[in-house]
Amino acid sequence: MPDSPTPHPEGLLADGVHESVRPGTALLRLTTTHERQGILDGAWWPRSRHLATELPGLIGALTERLGPVTRIGLDSGAWDEMPTRMTVDDRVVHIDAFSLGDDTALVTRGDQDYFSLLVVPPDTPPEAARAAMAEAVRADNPKQAVQILIDTSTGQARPTQPGAVDDHRREGR
Repeated sequence: MPDSPTPHPEGLLADGVHESVRPGTALLRLTTTHERQGILDGAWWPRSRHLATELPGLIGALTERLGPVTRIGLDSGAWDEMPTRMTVDDRVVHIDAFSLGDDTALVTRGDQDYFSLLVVPPDTPPEAARAAMAEAVRADNPKQAVQILIDTSTGQARPTQPGAVDDHRREGR
């Protein structure tokens, strides 16, 4: 396997088993098949809950692999603040906030092409994060994001009842 990623036709996912984006950019893994058989197309492990800091790296990495990203949908409870749009590399990316708590990011490229990413909580231990990301990119993965996080012991602690407070969010981690 070459040391650096080779360019891929725009819109197709990488074929290599362990290809990654450049060091220092978003911690992202994408599915390694063009067939998109699994529920998820990849996984993202942000370093913090500060969207203005984390999103540009993700958008840049996705744009490099998939082409221009126009919209991203995120769980509103997972971030410190949620702008409605952000300019990344001179392109406006619209941000949709969802309160489902399903641990995914829904990425839109163009008008109707969607990609679904597992979002690993920033405070997840490295071993658990790697396991969750590997599970998410398995071509035949039948699991939803939340189940992957539970199964890989990421420390995922979503409130299960309305009004419950997640200690990590309260502490601002």
